Amino acid sequence: MALEWVVLGYAAGAEAVMLLLLTLPGLDGLRRGMVSVVRSALKPMMSVVPFCLFLLMDIYWKYETRPTCDDEHACTPSEHLRHQKSIMKSQRNALLIAAALLLYWVLFSVTQLVVRLEQMQQRVDKLKKRND
Repeated sequence: MALEWVVLGYAAGAEAVMLLLLTLPGLDGLRRGMVSVVRSALKPMMSVVPFCLFLLMDIYWKYETRPTCDDEHACTPSEHLRHQKSIMKSQRNALLIAAALLLYWVLFSVTQLVVRLEQMQQRVDKLKKRND
C-alpha cells in the first residue's frame, strides 16, 4: 500500500510546483506557457479526487478493523507500539489526502483566475487600440 501514498505525494508535489510557478510575480513569459500546460493537465489530474476518496475509505476500513487495546494489560508493549504507529500513519496519510485535494482545488481556481485576467487584459488592449 505504500506505492499509493508515494503516487499521491508526487501528485501533490506536482500540483504545488505548478501553483508556485503560476503565482510567482515577474514570470509573465513563463506564465503564458504554464497556463496552457496546467489547463491541459487539470483533466488528467482530476483522477486525484477519486483516488483520494479510495485511500480515505482504506484509512476508515483500517480504523474499523484494527485490534483494540482497551485494557491496560490486554496488549503487550509491542502490540501497543504497533497500534500507536498505525494511528500516526493514518493521521499522516489523512493530512496528505487533504493537502492533495486542497492543492488541486486551489490550482484549478488560480488557473481560472489567470485565464480570466489574460482575457480581460486582451479586451482592455483592444479597447485602447480602438480608442486611439
